[in-house]
Amino acid sequence: MSSSGMPYLRRIRRRTTSRAAGGTTSRAAARTTIPTHRARTATVAVASALALTALAACGTSSSDDGDSGGDKGADAANAAAPLDPKTKVTLTIDCMPPAAEKGELKQWKEDVKAFNEKYPNVTIQGKQTDPCLEPPRFTAMLKAKSQPDVFYTYFTDLQQVMDNDGAQDISAYVNDKSVPALKDMDPNVLDVMKKDGKLYGLPYSNYTMGLLINRKLFEKAGLDPNSPPTTWAEVRTAAKKITALGDGVSGFGEYSAGNNGGWHFTATTYGLGGDIVSEDGTRAAFNNDTGKQIVDNLKAMRWDDNSMGKTQLLKWGDLQKQMAADKLGMFLAAPDDITYMVQNLGAKYDDFGMGPIPGQKATLFGGNDYMIKKGSSPDQIKAAVAWINFKFLSVGKGQFDWARTKADGLPVGLPQPNFWTGDSKTTDDKDRKASATMPVENFQAFTDKPVTGKAEPPKAQEVYKVLDTLMSAVLTNKDADADKLLKTAEQQVNQVLANQ
Repeated sequence: MSSSGMPYLRRIRRRTTSRAAGGTTSRAAARTTIPTHRARTATVAVASALALTALAACGTSSSDDGDSGGDKGADAANAAAPLDPKTKVTLTIDCMPPAAEKGELKQWKEDVKAFNEKYPNVTIQGKQTDPCLEPPRFTAMLKAKSQPDVFYTYFTDLQQVMDNDGAQDISAYVNDKSVPALKDMDPNVLDVMKKDGKLYGLPYSNYTMGLLINRKLFEKAGLDPNSPPTTWAEVRTAAKKITALGDGVSGFGEYSAGNNGGWHFTATTYGLGGDIVSEDGTRAAFNNDTGKQIVDNLKAMRWDDNSMGKTQLLKWGDLQKQMAADKLGMFLAAPDDITYMVQNLGAKYDDFGMGPIPGQKATLFGGNDYMIKKGSSPDQIKAAVAWINFKFLSVGKGQFDWARTKADGLPVGLPQPNFWTGDSKTTDDKDRKASATMPVENFQAFTDKPVTGKAEPPKAQEVYKVLDTLMSAVLTNKDADADKLLKTAEQQVNQVLANQ
């Protein structure tokens, strides 16, 4: 859910520690999630010579020139100029991989070394925490102004960061010289990091929701796994055929606990062209024909078709277990759910596929990014942008060096991160496919016709909590009144939004 997402199991800490609603932990958040359960390790510094030394404290600005005038605004022309390789500056940076993630840590060290070949006087001090972001710690860090110079956030964190005056406006520093692939970045992703037209972050990874399928069950049921359902009518038909296989198999699964049900109600609503809140964010917008369609369809699949199984009140992790055990045919998910099942539940990449979210009008998206601490000097800001560009935003380099990722024994082929367009997307898709460690054709239905991403609603976790009640009622009470449920949820969400 809210940045509530999953790093490539290592990159997007989305759903394990969502904070979209001011501290509620939920897997439904940007996805931004980490199923690898990284082991906690000591804070470590990576110096330009690549020596690792313990950091005694986390993250005050540390430019050698002592200038903290970044928030006063540098001269526009000077700000737009890329970092001078002769500049001497030190940066503390969030989310350095821990020792337990040997492949990722190896790549981090390699990238620091390569970065220092161009910028020999920039010292990168990497900060290891497990996970990269925990809601209580993050909030405390912002209030104490103790965040690293370059700090990790979820897409849903901007308002909280702004409320604490925590991030630097980097608009003047980000251009086609400092970030050459900027023109090919999905504008919807960049917009999430903007406030009042000003840019406060750059993306690290992202996800979009689609329909995850079990290919083996599709084939057994006489369905084409290369053409997953694209409408809810098709989903319902396919679910009945899969359920007819018997042996405890369910055709379709859905969440209704831990805020995950509300997260999925939101994703489903977006797919059908609806909204959860009004455009100005002040009132609920789902008590309408679209909301009724969603509730009625779930009720029909659960009670008329019996294609959703008897066990309900499911939360994140439950559906993955069912699918990995070949007991579930379909559910809404992001691509990194597959990696979670492979790495944690003994599944195989070959057994899964993805299609677009039913309806295809829009899809819920989330992810994570890096922001730069308010008060950083102009040189620190330039160095931070240069590092983020080198490590995370350069096709064929850093996190997009798929040949290296494969050689290091890490998974390649999932359509995530997925924020490129134009020539950058063409090149990255080609490179990713060439080094794939899984059958990328299984995701072709998902990637060939990308659906426009749409951000989570304001106060997402609180809204999801309300919608969880609606979802659980529909899936556990055969006599649930759709109109009454929607009206009650509408009133409660309006109360949540009134308290912003």
